[in-house]
Amino acid sequence: MKKSYVLLLISFLAFNFIFSQELFLKKGTIIESIALRDSVKESFSLYLPTKFENKGQWPVLFVFDTKGNVKETLAKFSEAAESENYILAASNNISDTLSVTNNVLIAGRMISDVISILPIHKNQIYTGGFGSGGKLANLLPIFIKNIEGAVSSGAPLANMELLATNNPFHFIGIIGKEDFNYLRLLSDEKILNRFKFPNNLIVFDGGNKWPDKVHLRKALKLFTLSAMAKGHIKKDTAYIDAAYSEDLDYVNKLKNDKKMLIADRALSEMLTVYRPHKDISALKNVWKEHRKDKLYRSLKRNENAAFFKEALLKEDYAYYLEEDLYAYNYNNLGWWNYQMSELNKFIYGDSKSQQQMGKRLYAYVNALIEDYIDTTTSEKEIDDEAFILLSMLKTITEPMNYDYYLNVISLSSKYEDYGTALFYLEEALKKNFKNRERLDKLEHAALLRISPEYNKLIEEYFNDARYKTTVE
Repeated sequence: MKKSYVLLLISFLAFNFIFSQELFLKKGTIIESIALRDSVKESFSLYLPTKFENKGQWPVLFVFDTKGNVKETLAKFSEAAESENYILAASNNISDTLSVTNNVLIAGRMISDVISILPIHKNQIYTGGFGSGGKLANLLPIFIKNIEGAVSSGAPLANMELLATNNPFHFIGIIGKEDFNYLRLLSDEKILNRFKFPNNLIVFDGGNKWPDKVHLRKALKLFTLSAMAKGHIKKDTAYIDAAYSEDLDYVNKLKNDKKMLIADRALSEMLTVYRPHKDISALKNVWKEHRKDKLYRSLKRNENAAFFKEALLKEDYAYYLEEDLYAYNYNNLGWWNYQMSELNKFIYGDSKSQQQMGKRLYAYVNALIEDYIDTTTSEKEIDDEAFILLSMLKTITEPMNYDYYLNVISLSSKYEDYGTALFYLEEALKKNFKNRERLDKLEHAALLRISPEYNKLIEEYFNDARYKTTVE
């Protein structure tokens, strides 16, 4: 196959001389580590769709990843970008170890550089990301001018208080119904509607995970349709009709699969999206009939009841966790264990709405505890007792994550509470913990490792005690 390249001639001023640098960039593939012109320390990765030409005006999606997985994140968006003819660019220097301010500054430099070297449409500049990257993506339009919209997957709006009615941007949320952020995004949607911010919410069955490629492509289509509605680009009747037909087919598939609530969501979004483009009278009738459906009405009642119960339980979890940490209340671990067993009843029950509620609450509890852990461990002087309690809680809420058992064993040994250390060691071993090397190197546990009780457990589960205890 003949390779496809585009020649970009970049001219820039440096040290009072004019330099000319030619970049040969391959289309249809991710190009890593393109240095910013004014920085030897910062770089970005780029994806150009195969139809790209170095002329005209092209939409761009600036993708953000804070976990060091830039190439993988760009790859998630690349199929949608190829289908919708979007340029993708992502900074290689964004990180969750940096402050929000520094990340915004890095993003701003990268955006300016890309816009200056590529033929970008000034009214089709968008940001996107997943999780913490999605939060950064929807924060940037507040601080950086001319960003038209943001697609945030698996994450709510980063800061509702900073939204300004004189600087609206198009917000697209993508969320799974088992994601604990689901209710937050429903709440964000109401506020955005009140502020008259253009917004869409794409919902799918699942938890906090990357959405399918079809949903990412849908987000880019929504941006394109919005650009047509605003007159930023010429209306393409064939494109609009094809998108409408595809969306209607998707709704019918959802209805055939008995996913009536997601189908209702998709229909209501269609009414908003296609109103500027075509007559939607027939679509309104379809939506009205859908809402009369007995199955839809039954599922909606169940979901509303689950939402109400979920709100109450979240308040309880937040209240009791704060109280337990304030008082170092180890006696309440049994209550937390009971709560997790109750959530499992929801998760494995018959009601779909309660199953989703149980999974959302399970994820919420874990995220809540992890937030407290992050806060505790970020202090100059770590509160060991609070950290032990939080780690104990995590062995209840995330029982197969051995890190938390090891935290308890290490810190309990530090304070010579060997009974607690041995208990959590045995609990980890019962759950098939097999990493002997981590135990041998565990901080503060030197005296624990030479105890007869410890070696008895090691011999039982590893058939190889480190120290043999003999009695004469």
